[in-house]
Amino acid sequence: MSKALDVKTRDSIGLAVSEANGCNYCLMVHSFTAEHMAKLPADEVILARKGQASDPKRNAALQFAHKVIETRGKVSDVDLKAVRDAGYSDANVMEIIALVAMYSLTNFFNNVFDPEKDFPAVTPAGSI
Repeated sequence: MSKALDVKTRDSIGLAVSEANGCNYCLMVHSFTAEHMAKLPADEVILARKGQASDPKRNAALQFAHKVIETRGKVSDVDLKAVRDAGYSDANVMEIIALVAMYSLTNFFNNVFDPEKDFPAVTPAGSI
């Protein structure tokens, strides 16, 4: 992956995808990295888990990532236009899709094998 997207956007996508896929382990990991590496404040971590961001451009990426999950990749022309209008190139859009796929695969493995919890616990999704 080219890492054309900034770390805040990549970690936010990881949070949104992991929340959508119900992967508690990945939520712990992404919450930790979002706070300590991407320097996202706690309120932004919670927004990202909901597929949102206060930054309009990052919000568009998260909305698009959520649409990719929700539609299983069959996004509408309107969805594609919205993410492009926010300033994302086709290469950026491909990276968003690749991140959704990569994080989903990791979520599925961790949901199946339920690894030992070696990161700080996160608040259950229903209470955020």
